Amino acid sequence: MGILSNTVSMCQFRIEGDIPVMDLFEWVSERLTRNGFTPIDQGIEELSVGWVTPDDHRSSDFSVPAAFWRDNYLFFTLRQDKRTIPGALLRAYLKVAEEEFLYANPGFRRVPKQKKEEMRESVRTSLLARTLPVPSTCDVVWDVRGKTLTIASIGAKTVDLVDTLFRKSFEGLRLIAVHPFARAERVVPGSLAEALATANRAGSEAVLDLIRSNQWLGRDFLLWVTYRTLQESAEYSVTLSGPAGQGEIFTAYVNHRLVLCGGGDEGAQKITVSGPQDRFGEVRMALRTGKGITEGTLYLEKDENEWKLTLKGEMFHFASFKSPKVQIEKDDTVDPASEREAVFFERMHLLETGLQLFDSLFAAFLEIRLGNGWEGEMARIDAWLSEET
Repeated sequence: MGILSNTVSMCQFRIEGDIPVMDLFEWVSERLTRNGFTPIDQGIEELSVGWVTPDDHRSSDFSVPAAFWRDNYLFFTLRQDKRTIPGALLRAYLKVAEEEFLYANPGFRRVPKQKKEEMRESVRTSLLARTLPVPSTCDVVWDVRGKTLTIASIGAKTVDLVDTLFRKSFEGLRLIAVHPFARAERVVPGSLAEALATANRAGSEAVLDLIRSNQWLGRDFLLWVTYRTLQESAEYSVTLSGPAGQGEIFTAYVNHRLVLCGGGDEGAQKITVSGPQDRFGEVRMALRTGKGITEGTLYLEKDENEWKLTLKGEMFHFASFKSPKVQIEKDDTVDPASEREAVFFERMHLLETGLQLFDSLFAAFLEIRLGNGWEGEMARIDAWLSEET
Protein backbone atom coordinates (compact mmCIF):
# COMPACT_ATOMS: atom_id res chain seq x y z
CA MET A 1 0.00 0.00 0.00
CA GLY A 2 1.28 3.47 -0.88
CA ILE A 3 1.38 6.56 1.28
CA LEU A 4 -1.97 7.70 -0.15
CA SER A 5 -3.76 4.56 1.08
CA ASN A 6 -5.85 4.86 4.22
CA THR A 7 -3.73 2.07 5.70
CA VAL A 8 0.04 2.07 5.29
CA SER A 9 3.04 0.55 7.06
CA MET A 10 5.85 3.02 7.49
CA CYS A 11 9.08 3.95 9.22
CA GLN A 12 10.86 7.26 9.57
CA PHE A 13 14.43 8.51 9.24
CA ARG A 14 16.15 11.75 10.14
CA ILE A 15 18.11 13.29 7.26
CA GLU A 16 21.56 14.55 8.19
CA GLY A 17 24.06 16.39 6.03
CA ASP A 18 24.27 19.64 4.13
CA ILE A 19 22.24 20.42 1.03
CA PRO A 20 24.28 22.40 -1.53
CA VAL A 21 23.55 26.11 -1.69
CA MET A 22 21.65 26.18 -4.96
CA ASP A 23 18.11 25.90 -6.30
CA LEU A 24 16.61 22.98 -4.37
CA PHE A 25 14.24 21.94 -7.13
CA GLU A 26 17.03 21.86 -9.71
CA TRP A 27 19.31 19.88 -7.39
CA VAL A 28 16.73 17.26 -6.42
CA SER A 29 15.26 16.99 -9.91
CA GLU A 30 18.65 16.31 -11.48
CA ARG A 31 19.51 13.59 -8.95
CA LEU A 32 16.17 11.84 -9.12
CA THR A 33 16.33 11.81 -12.92
CA ARG A 34 19.93 10.58 -12.94
CA ASN A 35 18.93 7.67 -10.72
CA GLY A 36 15.59 7.08 -12.40
CA PHE A 37 14.18 3.65 -13.10
CA THR A 38 15.19 1.90 -16.34
CA PRO A 39 12.72 -0.70 -17.73
CA ILE A 40 14.04 -4.23 -18.30
CA ASP A 41 10.93 -5.89 -19.75
CA GLN A 42 12.51 -6.03 -23.23
CA GLY A 43 15.82 -7.50 -22.08
CA ILE A 44 17.21 -10.27 -19.90
CA GLU A 45 18.47 -8.19 -16.97
CA GLU A 46 17.49 -9.65 -13.61
CA LEU A 47 17.08 -6.45 -11.62
CA SER A 48 16.43 -2.76 -12.07
CA VAL A 49 15.97 -0.25 -9.25
CA GLY A 50 15.31 3.47 -9.57
CA TRP A 51 13.04 6.42 -8.85
CA VAL A 52 9.70 6.99 -10.59
CA THR A 53 7.05 9.65 -10.19
CA PRO A 54 4.30 8.75 -7.68
CA ASP A 55 1.48 9.47 -10.14
CA ASP A 56 2.97 7.39 -12.96
CA HIS A 57 5.26 4.48 -12.11
CA ARG A 58 6.32 4.25 -15.76
CA SER A 59 7.82 7.73 -15.73
CA SER A 60 11.22 8.85 -14.41
CA ASP A 61 10.77 12.41 -15.64
CA PHE A 62 11.24 14.81 -12.72
CA SER A 63 11.82 17.89 -14.89
CA VAL A 64 8.72 19.75 -13.68
CA PRO A 65 7.74 20.55 -10.07
CA ALA A 66 4.34 18.85 -10.43
CA ALA A 67 6.12 15.50 -10.80
CA PHE A 68 7.26 15.41 -7.16
CA TRP A 69 7.11 18.83 -5.47
CA ARG A 70 4.39 19.28 -2.84
CA ASP A 71 5.00 22.49 -0.86
CA ASN A 72 7.49 21.46 1.88
CA TYR A 73 7.31 17.80 0.81
CA LEU A 74 9.20 15.97 -1.91
CA PHE A 75 7.16 12.95 -2.96
CA PHE A 76 8.69 10.21 -5.12
CA THR A 77 8.59 6.43 -5.47
CA LEU A 78 11.17 3.68 -5.59
CA ARG A 79 10.44 1.05 -8.24
CA GLN A 80 12.11 -2.33 -8.38
CA ASP A 81 11.61 -4.81 -11.23
CA LYS A 82 13.02 -8.27 -10.62
CA ARG A 83 13.17 -11.45 -12.67
CA THR A 84 13.23 -14.66 -10.68
CA ILE A 85 13.65 -18.15 -12.05
CA PRO A 86 12.43 -20.88 -9.66
CA GLY A 87 15.22 -23.30 -8.84
CA ALA A 88 13.07 -26.32 -9.70
CA LEU A 89 12.34 -24.88 -13.16
CA LEU A 90 16.02 -24.24 -13.86
CA ARG A 91 16.95 -27.76 -12.78
CA ALA A 92 14.22 -29.31 -14.96
CA TYR A 93 15.33 -27.47 -18.11
CA LEU A 94 18.99 -28.17 -17.34
CA LYS A 95 18.25 -31.87 -17.01
CA VAL A 96 16.61 -31.86 -20.47
CA ALA A 97 19.64 -30.07 -21.93
CA GLU A 98 22.00 -32.63 -20.37
CA GLU A 99 19.98 -35.52 -21.71
CA GLU A 100 20.03 -34.00 -25.20
CA PHE A 101 23.80 -33.55 -24.99
CA LEU A 102 24.38 -37.15 -23.90
CA TYR A 103 22.07 -38.42 -26.64
CA ALA A 104 24.00 -36.43 -29.24
CA ASN A 105 27.35 -37.49 -27.75
CA PRO A 106 27.10 -41.24 -26.95
CA GLY A 107 30.79 -41.36 -26.07
CA PHE A 108 30.13 -39.44 -22.86
CA ARG A 109 28.70 -41.07 -19.75
CA ARG A 110 28.18 -37.70 -18.08
CA VAL A 111 28.32 -34.04 -19.10
CA PRO A 112 31.78 -32.53 -18.53
CA LYS A 113 31.92 -29.95 -15.75
CA GLN A 114 32.84 -27.01 -17.98
CA LYS A 115 30.17 -27.94 -20.51
CA LYS A 116 27.60 -28.26 -17.74
CA GLU A 117 28.38 -24.73 -16.54
CA GLU A 118 28.00 -23.43 -20.09
CA MET A 119 24.68 -25.23 -20.42
CA ARG A 120 23.47 -23.85 -17.08
CA GLU A 121 24.20 -20.29 -18.19
CA SER A 122 22.59 -20.88 -21.59
CA VAL A 123 19.44 -22.35 -20.04
CA ARG A 124 19.29 -19.58 -17.46
CA THR A 125 19.63 -16.87 -20.12
CA SER A 126 16.93 -18.53 -22.22
CA LEU A 127 14.55 -18.65 -19.26
CA LEU A 128 15.28 -15.03 -18.30
CA ALA A 129 14.35 -13.92 -21.81
CA ARG A 130 10.98 -15.65 -21.42
CA THR A 131 10.30 -14.43 -17.88
CA LEU A 132 8.58 -11.11 -17.23
CA PRO A 133 10.04 -9.00 -14.41
CA VAL A 134 7.80 -8.53 -11.38
CA PRO A 135 7.46 -4.86 -10.34
CA SER A 136 7.19 -3.52 -6.81
CA THR A 137 7.05 0.05 -5.56
CA CYS A 138 7.56 1.98 -2.34
CA ASP A 139 6.54 5.60 -1.76
CA VAL A 140 8.95 8.03 -0.11
CA VAL A 141 8.08 11.42 1.39
CA TRP A 142 10.86 13.87 2.22
CA ASP A 143 9.77 16.63 4.59
CA VAL A 144 12.31 19.32 3.77
CA ARG A 145 11.17 21.55 6.62
CA GLY A 146 11.29 18.81 9.25
CA LYS A 147 14.33 17.05 7.73
CA THR A 148 12.49 13.73 7.93
CA LEU A 149 12.12 10.92 5.42
CA THR A 150 9.05 8.68 5.66
CA ILE A 151 9.24 5.33 3.88
CA ALA A 152 5.97 3.53 3.15
CA SER A 153 7.31 0.12 4.16
CA ILE A 154 8.80 -1.62 7.17
CA GLY A 155 10.27 -4.54 5.22
CA ALA A 156 14.02 -4.68 5.90
CA LYS A 157 14.99 -5.36 2.27
CA THR A 158 12.81 -2.56 0.90
CA VAL A 159 14.01 -0.08 3.51
CA ASP A 160 17.63 -1.00 2.75
CA LEU A 161 16.97 -0.45 -0.98
CA VAL A 162 15.55 3.02 -0.31
CA ASP A 163 18.44 3.84 2.01
CA THR A 164 21.05 2.71 -0.53
CA LEU A 165 19.47 4.53 -3.49
CA PHE A 166 18.85 7.69 -1.45
CA ARG A 167 22.50 7.87 -0.37
CA LYS A 168 23.62 7.23 -3.94
CA SER A 169 21.26 9.86 -5.31
CA PHE A 170 21.99 12.54 -2.72
CA GLU A 171 25.66 12.30 -1.89
CA GLY A 172 26.53 13.94 1.40
CA LEU A 173 23.15 13.16 2.97
CA ARG A 174 22.59 10.17 5.25
CA LEU A 175 19.56 8.58 6.85
CA ILE A 176 19.44 7.99 10.61
CA ALA A 177 16.64 5.71 11.84
CA VAL A 178 14.12 7.31 14.21
CA HIS A 179 14.33 4.41 16.67
CA PRO A 180 12.82 4.56 20.19
CA PHE A 181 15.72 6.42 21.81
CA ALA A 182 15.99 8.86 18.91
CA ARG A 183 12.24 9.51 19.10
CA ALA A 184 12.53 9.98 22.85
CA GLU A 185 15.21 12.64 22.30
CA ARG A 186 12.84 14.45 19.92
CA VAL A 187 9.79 14.52 22.20
CA VAL A 188 11.14 14.50 25.78
CA PRO A 189 10.51 17.72 27.73
CA GLY A 190 13.63 19.83 28.06
CA SER A 191 13.59 19.43 31.84
CA LEU A 192 14.05 15.65 31.42
CA ALA A 193 16.69 15.66 28.67
CA GLU A 194 19.46 15.02 31.19
CA ALA A 195 17.47 12.21 32.81
CA LEU A 196 17.03 10.57 29.39
CA ALA A 197 20.76 10.79 28.72
CA THR A 198 21.43 9.16 32.10
CA ALA A 199 18.93 6.38 31.34
CA ASN A 200 20.66 5.62 28.03
CA ARG A 201 22.11 2.11 28.36
CA ALA A 202 24.15 2.21 25.15
CA GLY A 203 27.91 2.36 25.39
CA SER A 204 28.32 4.35 22.18
CA GLU A 205 26.47 6.59 19.74
CA ALA A 206 26.25 3.79 17.17
CA VAL A 207 22.65 3.41 15.99
CA LEU A 208 22.65 -0.37 16.42
CA ASP A 209 23.93 -0.02 19.99
CA LEU A 210 21.31 2.62 20.80
CA ILE A 211 18.57 0.30 19.51
CA ARG A 212 19.71 -2.92 21.18
CA SER A 213 20.68 -1.38 24.51
CA ASN A 214 17.49 0.64 24.92
CA GLN A 215 14.81 -1.95 24.19
CA TRP A 216 13.46 -1.10 27.65
CA LEU A 217 11.91 2.02 26.10
CA GLY A 218 9.54 0.11 23.81
CA ARG A 219 8.74 -2.56 26.39
CA ASP A 220 8.10 -0.15 29.26
CA PHE A 221 6.03 2.10 27.01
CA LEU A 222 3.79 -0.74 25.81
CA LEU A 223 3.45 -2.09 29.37
CA TRP A 224 2.46 1.36 30.62
CA VAL A 225 -0.12 1.92 27.86
CA THR A 226 -1.56 -1.57 28.43
CA TYR A 227 -1.96 -0.90 32.15
CA ARG A 228 -3.46 2.53 31.54
CA THR A 229 -5.92 1.09 29.04
CA LEU A 230 -7.88 -0.36 31.96
CA GLN A 231 -7.69 2.77 34.07
CA GLU A 232 -9.65 6.01 34.00
CA SER A 233 -6.44 7.76 32.93
CA ALA A 234 -6.62 6.71 29.28
CA GLU A 235 -7.11 10.37 28.26
CA TYR A 236 -4.14 12.52 27.30
CA SER A 237 -3.53 16.01 25.97
CA VAL A 238 -1.66 17.11 22.87
CA THR A 239 1.72 18.49 23.93
CA LEU A 240 3.76 18.33 20.73
CA SER A 241 3.48 20.67 17.76
CA GLY A 242 1.53 19.59 14.70
CA PRO A 243 -1.88 19.88 13.04
CA ALA A 244 -3.84 19.34 16.29
CA GLY A 245 -4.04 22.20 18.76
CA GLN A 246 -1.95 22.24 21.93
CA GLY A 247 -3.91 21.00 24.92
CA GLU A 248 -6.58 19.18 22.90
CA ILE A 249 -7.72 15.91 24.50
CA PHE A 250 -7.40 12.48 22.91
CA THR A 251 -7.75 8.88 24.05
CA ALA A 252 -5.13 6.16 23.64
CA TYR A 253 -5.40 2.45 24.39
CA VAL A 254 -4.25 -0.98 23.23
CA ASN A 255 -6.52 -3.83 22.17
CA HIS A 256 -6.98 -6.84 19.88
CA ARG A 257 -3.34 -7.91 19.49
CA LEU A 258 -0.26 -7.98 21.71
CA VAL A 259 3.00 -9.85 21.21
CA LEU A 260 5.14 -10.80 24.20
CA CYS A 261 8.66 -12.21 24.14
CA GLY A 262 11.00 -13.55 26.79
CA GLY A 263 13.70 -16.07 27.47
CA GLY A 264 13.04 -19.57 28.72
CA ASP A 265 14.76 -22.89 29.31
CA GLU A 266 14.35 -23.68 25.62
CA GLY A 267 15.43 -20.28 24.33
CA ALA A 268 13.42 -17.22 23.32
CA GLN A 269 9.66 -17.67 23.55
CA LYS A 270 7.01 -15.63 21.77
CA ILE A 271 3.33 -15.37 22.63
CA THR A 272 0.68 -13.62 20.55
CA VAL A 273 -2.56 -12.64 22.27
CA SER A 274 -5.31 -11.81 19.76
CA GLY A 275 -8.91 -10.73 20.00
CA PRO A 276 -10.77 -8.10 22.03
CA GLN A 277 -9.37 -7.85 25.56
CA ASP A 278 -11.34 -7.47 28.77
CA ARG A 279 -8.88 -7.62 31.68
CA PHE A 280 -5.79 -8.77 29.72
CA GLY A 281 -5.70 -11.97 31.77
CA GLU A 282 -3.49 -13.92 29.37
CA VAL A 283 -1.23 -10.92 28.93
CA ARG A 284 -0.80 -10.45 32.68
CA MET A 285 -0.04 -14.13 33.11
CA ALA A 286 2.73 -13.88 30.50
CA LEU A 287 4.09 -10.71 32.07
CA ARG A 288 4.30 -12.43 35.45
CA THR A 289 6.60 -15.06 33.92
CA GLY A 290 9.09 -12.39 32.89
CA LYS A 291 8.02 -11.76 29.32
CA GLY A 292 7.84 -8.25 27.89
CA ILE A 293 5.42 -6.68 25.41
CA THR A 294 7.27 -6.10 22.15
CA GLU A 295 4.37 -5.30 19.82
CA GLY A 296 0.84 -4.05 20.23
CA THR A 297 -2.15 -2.65 18.36
CA LEU A 298 -2.62 0.93 19.50
CA TYR A 299 -5.73 3.06 19.04
CA LEU A 300 -5.69 6.86 19.10
CA GLU A 301 -9.04 8.67 19.17
CA LYS A 302 -9.70 12.41 18.92
CA ASP A 303 -13.15 13.88 18.40
CA GLU A 304 -14.81 11.64 15.81
CA ASN A 305 -11.54 10.43 14.29
CA GLU A 306 -9.65 7.21 15.01
CA TRP A 307 -6.12 6.12 14.16
CA LYS A 308 -5.10 2.49 14.51
CA LEU A 309 -1.57 1.11 14.24
CA THR A 310 0.56 -1.85 15.24
CA LEU A 311 3.62 -0.53 17.04
CA LYS A 312 6.83 -2.54 16.68
CA GLY A 313 8.46 -1.80 20.02
CA GLU A 314 12.06 -2.54 19.10
CA MET A 315 12.30 -0.05 16.22
CA PHE A 316 9.10 2.03 16.62
CA HIS A 317 8.01 1.06 13.13
CA PHE A 318 4.33 1.62 12.43
CA ALA A 319 2.63 -1.37 10.80
CA SER A 320 -0.88 -1.14 9.30
CA PHE A 321 -1.20 2.54 10.27
CA LYS A 322 -4.86 3.24 9.54
CA SER A 323 -6.00 6.85 9.45
CA PRO A 324 -9.46 8.34 8.97
CA LYS A 325 -10.55 8.14 5.35
CA VAL A 326 -9.56 10.98 3.09
CA GLN A 327 -12.71 12.86 2.14
CA ILE A 328 -12.23 14.62 -1.19
CA GLU A 329 -15.36 15.73 -2.99
CA LYS A 330 -15.54 14.61 -6.60
CA ASP A 331 -15.89 17.43 -9.07
CA ASP A 332 -15.83 16.84 -12.82
CA THR A 333 -14.50 20.37 -13.32
CA VAL A 334 -11.38 19.70 -11.21
CA ASP A 335 -8.19 18.64 -12.96
CA PRO A 336 -7.20 15.04 -11.97
CA ALA A 337 -3.65 16.17 -11.14
CA SER A 338 -5.01 18.83 -8.77
CA GLU A 339 -7.29 16.27 -7.18
CA ARG A 340 -4.39 13.88 -6.59
CA GLU A 341 -2.42 16.72 -5.03
CA ALA A 342 -5.36 17.55 -2.75
CA VAL A 343 -5.55 13.89 -1.68
CA PHE A 344 -1.83 13.95 -0.87
CA PHE A 345 -2.08 17.01 1.37
CA GLU A 346 -5.16 15.69 3.15
CA ARG A 347 -3.46 12.33 3.64
CA MET A 348 -0.30 13.91 5.06
CA HIS A 349 -2.42 16.07 7.37
CA LEU A 350 -4.08 12.95 8.80
CA LEU A 351 -0.83 11.00 9.07
CA GLU A 352 0.94 13.84 10.83
CA THR A 353 -1.97 14.30 13.20
CA GLY A 354 -1.79 10.61 14.13
CA LEU A 355 1.97 10.85 14.66
CA GLN A 356 1.48 14.01 16.73
CA LEU A 357 -0.93 12.15 19.01
CA PHE A 358 1.49 9.22 19.24
CA ASP A 359 4.41 11.51 20.10
CA SER A 360 2.31 13.29 22.74
CA LEU A 361 1.45 9.91 24.27
CA PHE A 362 5.11 8.88 24.22
CA ALA A 363 6.09 12.20 25.83
CA ALA A 364 3.52 11.62 28.60
CA PHE A 365 5.10 8.22 29.25
CA LEU A 366 8.60 9.72 29.36
CA GLU A 367 7.52 12.34 31.92
CA ILE A 368 6.54 9.54 34.28
CA ARG A 369 9.28 7.07 33.32
CA LEU A 370 12.11 9.58 33.74
CA GLY A 371 10.55 11.66 36.51
CA ASN A 372 9.79 10.91 40.13
CA GLY A 373 6.53 9.11 39.45
CA TRP A 374 7.81 5.86 37.95
CA GLU A 375 8.36 4.04 41.24
CA GLY A 376 4.76 4.63 42.27
CA GLU A 377 3.49 3.75 38.78
CA MET A 378 5.40 0.47 38.81
CA ALA A 379 3.96 -0.35 42.24
CA ARG A 380 0.46 0.06 40.80
CA ILE A 381 1.39 -1.99 37.72
CA ASP A 382 2.81 -4.77 39.91
CA ALA A 383 -0.39 -4.79 41.95
CA TRP A 384 -2.41 -5.05 38.73
CA LEU A 385 -0.26 -7.94 37.52
CA SER A 386 -0.79 -9.73 40.83
CA GLU A 387 -4.57 -9.65 40.55
CA GLU A 388 -6.34 -12.93 39.96
CA THR A 389 -6.84 -13.51 36.21
